Amino acid sequence: MKQNTFRHLKMKYIATLLITTLFAAANADAKPLKVFILAGQSNMQGHGKISTFEHIGMDPATAPMLAAMLGADGKPKVCERVWISSIGCGKDSQEEQTGKLTAGFGASAEKIGPEFTFGLYMEKFTDAPILLIKTSWGGKSLNTDFRSPSAGPYVFNEQQLANLQKQGKDVATMKAERAKATGVYYRLMLEHVKRVLADLKRVVPNYDTAQGYELAGFAWFQGWNDLVDRGTYPNRDQPGGYDSYSTTMAHFIRDVRKDLNAPKLPFVIGVLGVGGPTAKSDKPDPKDNFRAAMAAPTLLPEFKGNVAAVLTEKYWDLELSAACDKRDKLKQQAKKVESKDKKKSSDEKAALEKRLAEGLTERERLVLEKGVSNQRYHYLGSTKILGGIGKGMAEAMAELNQLKPAKK
Repeated sequence: MKQNTFRHLKMKYIATLLITTLFAAANADAKPLKVFILAGQSNMQGHGKISTFEHIGMDPATAPMLAAMLGADGKPKVCERVWISSIGCGKDSQEEQTGKLTAGFGASAEKIGPEFTFGLYMEKFTDAPILLIKTSWGGKSLNTDFRSPSAGPYVFNEQQLANLQKQGKDVATMKAERAKATGVYYRLMLEHVKRVLADLKRVVPNYDTAQGYELAGFAWFQGWNDLVDRGTYPNRDQPGGYDSYSTTMAHFIRDVRKDLNAPKLPFVIGVLGVGGPTAKSDKPDPKDNFRAAMAAPTLLPEFKGNVAAVLTEKYWDLELSAACDKRDKLKQQAKKVESKDKKKSSDEKAALEKRLAEGLTERERLVLEKGVSNQRYHYLGSTKILGGIGKGMAEAMAELNQLKPAKK
């Protein structure tokens, strides 16, 4: 009896020791959670409708990306190692969406932004678990809304002050309103990031504090509101007209690193690329000036090797854009004819529009039907374009982190 009891206790001890050893080994192999912050305005939110996925596969060059975006069932892939916490989308800008990364974390549940392919491709570069913290709000500027502390207060230039006085505006009131708005979204961004980091298990259910986490990168995708702001950038048509954006961007990077206690946090700037590469011309294009200003911080010695610029113009779809231009031109012609002869019957007008529509080739009609879901300033709502941007940002981030594709 005693011998059996002893044998039972011995076996129980061995089993407990084995379990403890296996647990310790597994825990030792557990890699820190890699955390990436994604921030910006409406194009970081993402207005690419999932309905445009099919268009990605219509181009042999991007068909492999579509394959990565779809699961075995042909539906948008659900990542098993990538989680996301996102605010800034939907009706309530502070409402949080969380879960395993898949399509639907864009500006609405039927859309994606760069986050989807960013997460999918970061997953290829590491076998560690990944968390994306996305904070994005439409229609926000760097010069005011995301202005960080070390950039100082927003200062009205002389031309702005003269225009305000000419319009009969109260300058003191306008300055007070601008001061109140300055940095609001910078602070909201940091508040959300810190809230998520303070309780990671809330977003990543299987997170173990012994595993720990690493702030692995920050991706910035913004610019439209600054590009079109003639007041803040009165000389935008001239070289250097957007220099203050570069200065504010550099302060933003420094302040993010300081406020998150991450001195060398890898930083990727998505350079605004709406419209694709600009035509070569002697006449200065404000878009070129702005793009140069966005990428300029990468040239500073302190940011060498830890800040990268991704030229999103490379992912603009020229075929899709040309089809849009042709369609719009045909529509304008139809309107002109209609306005000249308002006596035409509705049937005659419809017949005219049909003849004009026939100016599009079958391929052009197909890419328009499958590929467009929004306006040009939202990259045509094309998941082919936004997917390419997310992939490009992930590849740039991996290079900054010195990551190679993870072994299968």
